Amino acid sequence: MSVGKKTAFGVLLDIDGVLYVGDEPIEGAHRALRELRALSGGVRMLTNTTSRSRREVHEHLLKLGFDVSLEEVLTPAAMVERYCRERDFGSVTVLVSEGLREDLAALESTPLGAQPDAVILGDLGDGFTPEVMNATFRAMMDGAELVALQHNRYWRRADGLALDVGAYAAALECATGTEAVTLGKPARAFFEAAMADMGPEHGVMIGDDIEADVGGAIDAGLRGILVRTGKYRRDALESSGVTPTAIADSITDVPALLR
Repeated sequence: MSVGKKTAFGVLLDIDGVLYVGDEPIEGAHRALRELRALSGGVRMLTNTTSRSRREVHEHLLKLGFDVSLEEVLTPAAMVERYCRERDFGSVTVLVSEGLREDLAALESTPLGAQPDAVILGDLGDGFTPEVMNATFRAMMDGAELVALQHNRYWRRADGLALDVGAYAAALECATGTEAVTLGKPARAFFEAAMADMGPEHGVMIGDDIEADVGGAIDAGLRGILVRTGKYRRDALESSGVTPTAIADSITDVPALLR
């Protein structure tokens, strides 16, 4: 099944679960990335990772042997400053890992008790404590907008599946009766920004998350290829209501689909 086009197309790649899991590259991923570069009009790494800065994500890719430039790595943090400026927020509370704070240095974070206009929520890992969740809940009940850097329900760490930002955001949405603004995948604007950064009109997203990667890409007018690595689960695919453009066992099989 060929899903490629004769005209130049851009390739968007999820990173964790597609190129590697933890500190282990997916078998054949290095060669597949080289082939995708040769086939396409550009490649961008579109990740929802909010536990590391863009620089750290890039350095991890280099450490694992992937030939990727910093400019090719796009994270939700890049969308935050623009969104806050457009909304004219006077104060924001930034709840992210220490590693991500360098990407959000332009935002001056205020304490949760200071009644911020918005709460920026990223991956806190073990920092998702009852105290933090309750303080965020109270801020939202007082009118703060919840801005989630991504809305993934779970992800695969080296030690197995783990709750992601979307699960905690969903709990806060349920408790407050409000809806978070999502800046990472599956937000249409995130995909559009990545495509604009490359140039080609047409594009394909390759990911292991049927909702955030594939469903988000299709909703944004792109093609979506699901790989059976990383966090892929058959039951998640069957219950999603999303029909991928194609399904591959791993990224190694994707270049053949695009020829």
